[in-house]
Formats: sequence, structure tokens, C-alpha cells
Amino acid sequence: MELDGLEKTGVTVRQAGPDDVVGGVRPGVVALPESVEEISAVLRACAGAGLAVVPVGGGTKLHWGHPPERCDVLLDLCCLNEVVEHAAGDLVVKTQAGVTMDALADALAEQGQELALDVPFAEGATVGGTLAAATAGPRAFRYGTARDLLIGITVVLPDGTVARSGGRVVKNVAGYDLGKLFTGSYGTLGVIAEATFRLHPLPADRRYVVTELVRQQVQEVAAMLAASQAEPSAVELDWPGGDAPITLVVLVEGSAAGQRAEALRGAMGAGTVTDEAPAWWGLIADDELLIELRFPPARTSEVLAAVRDTGLSLRGSPVAGRVWLQPTAEPPADFAGLVSGLRERLTPVGGRVTVLAAPYEGVDRWGPVSALPLMRRVKERFDPERRMSPGRFIGGI
Repeated sequence: MELDGLEKTGVTVRQAGPDDVVGGVRPGVVALPESVEEISAVLRACAGAGLAVVPVGGGTKLHWGHPPERCDVLLDLCCLNEVVEHAAGDLVVKTQAGVTMDALADALAEQGQELALDVPFAEGATVGGTLAAATAGPRAFRYGTARDLLIGITVVLPDGTVARSGGRVVKNVAGYDLGKLFTGSYGTLGVIAEATFRLHPLPADRRYVVTELVRQQVQEVAAMLAASQAEPSAVELDWPGGDAPITLVVLVEGSAAGQRAEALRGAMGAGTVTDEAPAWWGLIADDELLIELRFPPARTSEVLAAVRDTGLSLRGSPVAGRVWLQPTAEPPADFAGLVSGLRERLTPVGGRVTVLAAPYEGVDRWGPVSALPLMRRVKERFDPERRMSPGRFIGGI
């Protein structure tokens, strides 16, 4: 690939290697900007040359979504790794997109604070990647998702324009909430460069209530927990499927956590209270095959019934209506048929089945999406030349 245009920006550029592959597509080169201005310079150069760009943070989700139609430049944000400002008194932090979630948590903990996002995937996940993929962990039930905790964002649009929305706005894009649009956009609208989040104090105490249930008990128990005055921060299931018992764990945080946990244990009629989380808590083995189910919590029973004989394990939250499925042993022989069967059973009850990662070609990863025409119009508005992660998202956006 001709590098003259990119090299003139002053940004470090290297040839792509096998570790830079995006969904099986190897980029031509990798650009490593160190500032918002350098991201802008790279995107201006790419716009002038008609080059397709895929942003990357920690690289933990490069196999998610569809393979890009083309990938000329991989824009690696690993060098944008600074916490820009931590206003501890205001419970606000501004950070560059390449900061890892672990590093951000360590920095905030020094001031007794946290960003209440439990990223359930591999080490190395970054702020930008967490927003772009819209991942959420157990405590989304109490604190909300990344989109809810995000109060400001700086993005670079495909033509190199720097735009800001929310907290400390300098330049906005009229009529658009950039934070909501870019969260979950898979890098198809532009590049997330910086983000500002609302924080919470670290809880004074934590207790976990652990119990086992049969499948038919889960929905009733989950509904009771969601409405409880004990205010649990999270309710998680771990289930290998089939006729195996389901482990249900409730997290209680803050003042009098021990007393509130005991009250919940009593309300459930069984279980133990501990100050240690189970080894699996908040973790997903992000390997080659991963399915996400979203559903109304009142339909938990239907979800569990649909998953029971699929050969997939389930982990996630019945109160937030979000769980993950993975193979318990070998991947299913008819994976496309399995996904279609889940959609047939769950779509009528308000469920959505998304294949985040799969080693198979020809799998409909998102299924029917009613908002697709609107999403196409947004793509056309932000990226009319289809140069940002083309084809990676819903409907080939």
C-alpha cells in the first residue's frame, strides 16, 4: 500500500501483521496516533485517498460483527492511554479512548471511586472499545450501561472533523446525541477519541447471596429480587443448561450490606451469604462462539426453556434481561439452525438473538432489526462514502 499520504501526517505507521486481522480481513497498514489531532490528520488523509479505516482499542473484539468489506488502515488507539482529568469532587472522569478499563479502575480507586461498568470480557478491553461494542456487566441492573454513565464524548468524523457532545462541549453536531449514536456503533460512524463518565463512590461493603434453583423457579425469584427494598446491585445466573441446577447469585453493596443480604437470603428461603464473588462472576470466556440474548425480564422462563436443550451454557442477568450463551463442549453442528430456532421462539416474546462471534460464514448475526432504515440514514449522514468499518454492523452498514 502507498504510505506517502499517511506518513506526511507525522503519525507513526507500520505494515500490518497477522495479529492485526479484523474478522479474517488483513489491513494494509496500521496507524498509531497519539492525540485527537493526530486521529483527525489520519482520517483526513484517508478521506483524501479513499481509504477504508477500522478503529481498534485492545483488539479483544476484532472478531465480533461481520468481516469488513475492506480494511486499508487499522487505526490503533493504544497510544491514547491517558486519564485526561479526574474531578473527584464532581464524581466525573475524562479519559482517552485507549485507556484500558483495568487501568482506569486502578486510577479511580486511588480516590475511592469507580466507573460502575463490569466489562465481562478479556483483559485489555479499552474505554473506546467498551463504548463501541456497548458491552455491559452484572451491575448494569443498578447503575445502567455505558451509554447511561457516559456524559460527554469527543469523536473524530470520517472527514477528520473533531466533534464533541455532552460535558464540556466545544463543538457539537447539530441535532445528534453523539454519545448515544456512537455507543454500540462498532466503529462505523467515526472514531471515539475521548469519553467523560459519571462516577460512583466505591461501596463500603459487598455481600453475595448464593443459591441454587431449578429452572421453573428463576423468574419468580428474579422478580422478587428486582422489586426488593434491599436494592441488590446485580442478580446473575450461571447454568450449564439441560437439567442441571441453576446457580443464582445476588450482589448487595453499600451500608448494612450484610443485613440486607441476610434479608434476601431469608426471602429466597435458602442459600449462603459470603463476601467473595464466585470465580465466574462478571466473566465471559470470549472465544470463537458467543451469543447474546436480550429480553423482557418477565419472559425469563421462556428464555430458559428455549436454551435448555441447545447444548449451550448460559450466564447473565434475569433482572436486566441480558444473558450470554456459549457451547458447553463442541460447537453445535447446525449452528445456523440453532440460531434460527432461538429467534423463532424468542422474537414473539420480545427477545433478540445476536451472534457476537462465530467461526461460521453465512450466519445472520443480528436477524431482523426494525430500526435498520433509520440506522442506514444515520450511516449515510456520517459516512456517505462508507469508509468507516464498512459492512461490520447490522445490515452490512
